Amino acid sequence: MDIKNPTGTVLYSIEQAIKEYRKIAQKNISKIVKDITIDQCLVLIILDKDATISQKELARLVFKDEASITRMIELMVKKEYLIRTIHTEDRRKFNLEITQKGAATLELISPVIALNRETALHGFSLEEIALLDKMLQKIITNCKS
Repeated sequence: MDIKNPTGTVLYSIEQAIKEYRKIAQKNISKIVKDITIDQCLVLIILDKDATISQKELARLVFKDEASITRMIELMVKKEYLIRTIHTEDRRKFNLEITQKGAATLELISPVIALNRETALHGFSLEEIALLDKMLQKIITNCKS
């Protein structure tokens, strides 16, 4: 017997959809850039939009704890995607800068990210996407209450 949804709830289906999306996204990214993860790509995208973001905020946006984001940043520095420099006024803080390799990687993965999103949302109208987003935001709000 093939059980598709063991819990019988839409929440299980949401989690399954996210996991399936992450699998296909990672597979497609790995075809282009071998040594980067989806979460590392997210870090690059976020830092590209706001280089002054705090590590705490970065962790929140990538759904990681601060220790995990610290390890991820360390790995990205070793892989030469990022440069980390100590903050001039507060030695406990540091600045992150995207390297040339990181910028080139962003250029390479941008079309892949667009394709991944297009694949996942294929067959959805703009109204359906807006409704889905509204419903998911309601779940998020309910859980934060």
